[in-house]
Formats: sequence, C-alpha cells, structure tokens
Amino acid sequence: MRSIQIYLLSILIVLSFASCEEKIDVDLNTANAKVVIEADLNNFDRNQEIVVSRTVAFDENRAFEPVDNAVVSVVTSSGRTYNFESIGGGRYSHSNMGVIAQQEYTLNVSVDGQTYSSKTRMPNYVEVDSVKVTKENIFNEDYYFVNLCFDDPEGVENYYKYNVEIQSAGDNSTPMQFNSAYSDKFNDGLHVTHQIGGRNAEIENGDKVRVRRYCIAKDVYKYWSEYQSTNPGSASPANPTSNISNGALGYFSVAGVKEFVVEIDDSASLED
Repeated sequence: MRSIQIYLLSILIVLSFASCEEKIDVDLNTANAKVVIEADLNNFDRNQEIVVSRTVAFDENRAFEPVDNAVVSVVTSSGRTYNFESIGGGRYSHSNMGVIAQQEYTLNVSVDGQTYSSKTRMPNYVEVDSVKVTKENIFNEDYYFVNLCFDDPEGVENYYKYNVEIQSAGDNSTPMQFNSAYSDKFNDGLHVTHQIGGRNAEIENGDKVRVRRYCIAKDVYKYWSEYQSTNPGSASPANPTSNISNGALGYFSVAGVKEFVVEIDDSASLED
C-alpha cells in the first residue's frame, strides 16, 4: 500500500485539451503530495505501530516519503490517551497499548499544522471452529487452500480480513501481507467457510502458511474490499476510500485478531 497515489489521470486530462501536433511538457513533480496514514491496531500484540508518509512525484525512485515530525495519538472512549513515539522511517510506536472490543478509539495525527482524525469501534471477534486444507485440481493444476470454518453471528454485520505469510523452502515465500476481505452480507447467521489461497504466490506442498484473521469495522472492510477488487497483486491504480479526515489516504483500524499456522503436507489426508 506504500504507493497508492495516481497521477496518470491528470496527464490524460491535459492531453485531452491539446492538439496532436502541440508539444506537451508535463511536470509530474507539481502534483500535491498527500499524507498517507496506516494505523492497524489490534489485540495480537500490545506493541502497536502507526506509519505516516507522503506520496511522492511520479518520477521519484522511491515509493513514498516517510514523515518523522508528526504528532500521533490515540484516545479511547474511556478518556485515556496513548501518545506514539517516532522510531524513524515514518513509523510511530507505543509499546504497551491493549485494545478492547466494543470500545471506541479516536486517531489524531498532526503534520505541519494540519490534523487528520478518524474514529472507530473495535468489533467483537468471531471464533473459528475448524481449520482445514483442501487441494483442488483446476485446469490440470493442483492448488492448495486453507479453509477457516465458523458460525457467523445472526443479525449482526460482520466483516473479516486475512493477512497471509508463506514460509517455503522454495522460491514462493512471502512476508505477512494482505490476502482477502469478506462481508457476511449473503451468509448472515450461517455456518461459513472462508477459503484462503495464494494472492501474491501460490501455496505449494511443503509450505508453512501463517494466517492472521481480523474482525474489522465496516469502513475498514470497504477500504480493503476496494483494494482487493482494483489491485490483484500489483500497484494500485486507484486509492481505496479512506476513513481518515482532511483528504488523508490510508485507514484507521482497531481489530480483534488470531493467528493460525498450517503446514501443507500431501502425505497427510487432504480434502479434495
């Protein structure tokens, strides 16, 4: 998500008003930089981190510009304030911040006199009752999937996000990163299976797959749903809808999370 700006639209607008014979000089460095905030707080660890950066011009040889002079805090609905300290590279950390389901949290980030804010409530976590591995043959190729099964709470809007890390002895290892997002719009109150496959690299026999399951708020789901529908593993051609004020890009999420580790082993019994 580091490079979520887009400047091609402005180029096309300029070109549309020019004749085919006219020489056009486009300065891609003149676009206004946007503040980008990635605030993904959760109960997996009390060490929380928020990343603040700026978008950069199209011809820059870096994906983003870190912001190290921001003032970053999170305030709970009970009145407690957590001040985050800069640790360099645009990263801000608090080493001892627990989060609680159904509590509201307000993010405040000040950069060069401008304040960007967002408020969210941490949803309840929905427990998984079983984890399975399946192998499916698609166009004569075998593909492996991790399946998480659970009862979706009836009458409650629920939204889910999955991050996946693949540890492999081969060349398909990936770091922990976004994989997929789901809504219960069409399966409210049902027994549900979320099938997790390789997004940036296929899951292979012998891999160890680490899956983090997040129960997220609706506006955070909207962000990641747009991201996955417009960005299937490459640089995003558009900016997903942010839930942060004053035109900042990015998102603020406070979520319940649990991690599942699965080893892919063809010698064990797999479901087809």
